[in-house]
Amino acid sequence: MSDTKLPKALTTPRTRALALCGVLVAALFGVAAFVPLPYTLTWPGLTADTLGSFQGKPVLTITGAPLRTTEGELRMVTITATNAGQKNTFWRSLQAWFDPEEAVRPTETVYPESNPVKADEATAQQMAESQDAATAAALGYLHLSPDQVKVKVDLGEVGGPSAGQMLALGIVDKLAGDGKGGDLTGGLTVAGTGTIDKDGTVGPVGGVPLKTQAAARDGATVFLLPKDECADAKVNTPASLRLVPVGTLAESVSALQALRSGGSVPSC
Repeated sequence: MSDTKLPKALTTPRTRALALCGVLVAALFGVAAFVPLPYTLTWPGLTADTLGSFQGKPVLTITGAPLRTTEGELRMVTITATNAGQKNTFWRSLQAWFDPEEAVRPTETVYPESNPVKADEATAQQMAESQDAATAAALGYLHLSPDQVKVKVDLGEVGGPSAGQMLALGIVDKLAGDGKGGDLTGGLTVAGTGTIDKDGTVGPVGGVPLKTQAAARDGATVFLLPKDECADAKVNTPASLRLVPVGTLAESVSALQALRSGGSVPSC
């Protein structure tokens, strides 16, 4: 094509149409980048030692039975999420997608209740049920009567059901330790997650790849998690963290006893 024909080719109807389409597509992408989407952003949250204090108050207050002086830590782990009513843009969600310290999840999986007030009420109710189940599971494991032994849990405004396993282990450690005069932790900082039923069954919770990061950040070297979440836990696992999968409270106690004694410990 000669130089004299080039300007004419660039001004043909087909070329102009393609250029216009390109502008429209770019404009649409530009608008879409800032349109709110039904996704929630999450990232590693706080941790709290169930053997110690949180926000200046004991996490576990137990009456009706002698208590042990414990060493080490049993840390429950959380994730932090954008507010229930907050809509995040495509651009912000895309940024989080490629950030190993963030995750993008459909809002309904994080907040089944779309109303922010009801969402807070729901997570508070989940925490209350989790505390009751943890107490029942721990006392049942130790063959202690809930009529004599009372447990009060204080985790401030932390909500959701995922602290169940670590609360139960904290109760067991304060009352009985490893059953041989030692601590369940063996003096280590142990973190973990998982729901718990009154019969001691440990269930999945979600968000494990972010929780392992929070655990390592706060000094944990061992992380207890539900068996079904091993694959998720291996995503971006901190090198300093040992993953220990369990299915019941009894298995959790056995795994910690094995860690202390040098025995066989399950792994992901």
